[in-house]
Amino acid sequence: MTRTRSRRLAAIACVPPVIALGLAARFLGAGLPADLAGGVLYAVLVYVLLTFLRPRASAWSNAAIALVLCVLVELLQLTGIPADLARAFWPVRLVLGTGFAPLDLPAYAIGSALALGADVLQGRIRDRRPTAS
Repeated sequence: MTRTRSRRLAAIACVPPVIALGLAARFLGAGLPADLAGGVLYAVLVYVLLTFLRPRASAWSNAAIALVLCVLVELLQLTGIPADLARAFWPVRLVLGTGFAPLDLPAYAIGSALALGADVLQGRIRDRRPTAS
C-alpha cells in the first residue's frame, strides 16, 4: 500500500470517532472542560479532513492550515453570520459555532498540535514496519 493511500485511509478512519467524541462533548459535557474538549476535537477534525484531502502534504503544513482555518472560523463568529445561518439551519451551529469564545483559540492550537503529533508518530511506526518482499 502506498504511503499516500495509507495516510488517506488512516485519516478517514479517524473521522467518525472524532465526530462522535466532539458531539459527546457538546451534548453530554458541561462547562469549561466540555468547551475546551470541543475546540480541541474541532481542530483535530479539521486536521484529519485536511490530511484526507492532502495526503502528500507534510503533517506540519496540515497542522498549520488546520489552526489557521479554525481561527478564521472563530473570528467569523464576531460578524454574527454563523449565528444567522444557525437560526436558519441549526446544524450550522455545530460546524461554525455562533459566538466568539477566546478560549477556543488555545484549544485549537492544542488540537492541531495533538493531531500533528499523532500523525507524525503513526508515520514513524508505519515506516519501521518491515515490508513484505
